[in-house]
Amino acid sequence: MDEKDKIIAELRQRIETLLKRIAQLEDEVARLKKNSRNSSKPPSSDIVKPNKPAAKPGRKKRNRGGQHGHKKFTRLSFKPEQVDQAFDYELTDKEADGLEPLDEWFVLQQIGLPDRMYKVIEHRARKYRDPMTGRIYIAPLPDGIRKGGLFGADMTAFVSYLKGACHMSYSTIQQFFEQVVKLDLSRGLLCKATQKASDALGQSYDALADRLPKEPRVNIDETGHHDNGKLHWTWCFDTSGYSLFKIDPSRGSGVLKDVLGKAFTGIIGADYWGAYRKYARLFDVRVQYCMAHLIREIRFLAEQSAKTLSRWGTILLDWLKKLFDTLHRREVLTAPGWRRSMERIKTAFLKQIRRPPDHPLAKKLAKRFKGDAADSYFRFLTDSDVEPTNNGTERQIRPVVIDRRITQGTRGQAGMRWCERIWTTIATCKKQGQNVFDFIHESVIAHWGNENYPSLIC
Repeated sequence: MDEKDKIIAELRQRIETLLKRIAQLEDEVARLKKNSRNSSKPPSSDIVKPNKPAAKPGRKKRNRGGQHGHKKFTRLSFKPEQVDQAFDYELTDKEADGLEPLDEWFVLQQIGLPDRMYKVIEHRARKYRDPMTGRIYIAPLPDGIRKGGLFGADMTAFVSYLKGACHMSYSTIQQFFEQVVKLDLSRGLLCKATQKASDALGQSYDALADRLPKEPRVNIDETGHHDNGKLHWTWCFDTSGYSLFKIDPSRGSGVLKDVLGKAFTGIIGADYWGAYRKYARLFDVRVQYCMAHLIREIRFLAEQSAKTLSRWGTILLDWLKKLFDTLHRREVLTAPGWRRSMERIKTAFLKQIRRPPDHPLAKKLAKRFKGDAADSYFRFLTDSDVEPTNNGTERQIRPVVIDRRITQGTRGQAGMRWCERIWTTIATCKKQGQNVFDFIHESVIAHWGNENYPSLIC
């Protein structure tokens, strides 16, 4: 081999090395470009918030507050029987000289706090002594009084509401009682109150858990949870009438098997996480994969520097845009016309996605749509009760994430059971139009008095 051939061979080797390095750097850049807009990553993981899409030309930015043409909302006045105290203001005789007093008043109602925001109720049980033995007997207190201790049912529910619905830490609740309510309470006492409420909410939680495997449609999502510093997972099982939360050390399909069982006949809505695919494969369960997650994944491909990959992703996004535009026009189209339009768009989308460019990311995505597997993305077309996205479940999880960031997790089984039950209660009461505080209060009364428990499902 002469000198020229050696130089050519050396250059070729260097070019191959550089091409491999370029491929590695492109993969790294692609990974760093992932954010909440083009992947399944949560918004909180964005180092820099992704740029919002530019506003459509010609659209005027709306001002904050009440909008022109909208009806003004005015709060209704309190009824006379609701007024605790009233003051009358009149002009002096000199100021009213020449004026005729009317039997009308300008009324401004003002809400204030009472001088003391709590009441103390003393329950006294008479003691009796047996003169023969000297033994002391005490008249029994009602169960609801004895089990409550220092806190009555309403105060127990109040502390639990502050902790669960208001995302307050025990230290913050303690400070609130000290500075606003003027009560000096220990954090241990506050913790015991929430545990009593947790026990009271247990029956309604278990009733929903028993009902869940019989539901025709369940949307599912999960998020991280730390217990004593160890990573656990908060699972959300969301139906049209209620939401149930479960904390488990596993993020695998075993949780789905434990909660939904092996004979689940409904449809689950979820993202493409492996646990859902495995559960569906093992127990022949129908799935509706989240179209919103799919759109984000395709958007990520459309933003890549490789032109063939970017063009392919852009075409797929255009078809999905047409699909959702047609989905939102369902009410104005005839049923046959709507079905024909959706079927035409679906066919075109599948034809495009099954012809990926020569790129590993494209080929990986295209594998999901081989044969009948594509049906798991389009079940919402044949079943109007199936949601095409899992956005509703993600909204149910947001308060859980807020709570996690404030409280930094739990420290044992009791804390995890409390979180499961209070999150389930709050989410379900909202769906059912029930008052969260009232439900906790009624549950505590029923638990202490061995009475009928209230139901989360109206």
